[in-house]
Amino acid sequence: MTDPIFIGARIYRGSSYGPRHPLSIPRVPTVTDLCRSLGWLTGTQYRTSPCAKPSALTAFHTPRYIAALQRAEATQRPDPDHDLGTLSNPVFPEVYRRPATAAGGGLLAAEHVRNGGVAYNPGGGTHHGLPDRANGFCYINEPVLTIRHLLHMGLKRIAYVDIDAHHCDGVAVAFHGSDQVRMISVHEDRRWPFTGALDDDAGGAAINIPVPRGFNGTEFDLILNEVILPAVARQNPDAIYLQCGADAVVEDPLSRLALSNRCHLSAIRALRPMSPRLIVSGGGGYNPWSVGRAWTCVWATLAGYEIPDRLPPEASAILRALQWSRKAHPSEEMLTTLLDLPRGGPVSDQVRAAVTYLRQRSVE
Repeated sequence: MTDPIFIGARIYRGSSYGPRHPLSIPRVPTVTDLCRSLGWLTGTQYRTSPCAKPSALTAFHTPRYIAALQRAEATQRPDPDHDLGTLSNPVFPEVYRRPATAAGGGLLAAEHVRNGGVAYNPGGGTHHGLPDRANGFCYINEPVLTIRHLLHMGLKRIAYVDIDAHHCDGVAVAFHGSDQVRMISVHEDRRWPFTGALDDDAGGAAINIPVPRGFNGTEFDLILNEVILPAVARQNPDAIYLQCGADAVVEDPLSRLALSNRCHLSAIRALRPMSPRLIVSGGGGYNPWSVGRAWTCVWATLAGYEIPDRLPPEASAILRALQWSRKAHPSEEMLTTLLDLPRGGPVSDQVRAAVTYLRQRSVE
């Protein structure tokens, strides 16, 4: 068993999808800086992510697509055949190297947990990428490549748990019908990519839990305890991959869900004892303050650090220095604390019915 590692890279610093894109904000650098200011990245905990080689990326993506992605970076020209240069998937200066580095971080995470342990790759979680094209801000599908590497290393059963606000359509394509990978996704109903219906089991490989607008922490706890944890226990996984997108929190502009970042930490605490290996990634998250706070709390939970009630001035200064093109003004709590207050509420009929349906399906 090895100590938890935090995987980052210099390429995330200053790299952006463009000023008008939701991913114009700094995310991994904010988390890295916050963790360092709190003394949470010491010794060998921080690892620099390698940039994955093209041959590694073709474990899921087509060689033609990877070549097109490299060409788009070199020429800075769009490629409509591979959805490169669209509003969602723009061509930017690091359009190949940045996602290839995120994928390299996933491969490093898999190697780190080979004999047991925990790895955190906040730049990963790009779960929409498809074999032959970019999709949904995702150019390379890091979760798929990481999971395939775990299987290549000899692991037999993987549980993939995804709490991003958007359905993991690219991962579902990769592992449709698999008896080795169990995919469990909680995502907003009737939101892009409009996949992951309740009755879609991806050929027996998936449990999809679409949830309504306003989905709250009480409902999350119900799904975690009544659906996710029993499904993972039945899988008895050699490794768990948790995609920890931060776009389901109430402040995020690209969903209408109402979670607190405490839900992410509840998932980590519950899943950690269920397998000797845990890989946690980032994912969605488009409010610079909420994503920075959530993913910093994730690392604290993985590495065993106590989250302070109030941030010291040097950490608070990092949050105060963030800027956002939406010109939103964060609350003082978002500038001086990391952990959200609980955001509970009533359990909707839709959530209750989904839990009942999935529990009945699990015993059939």
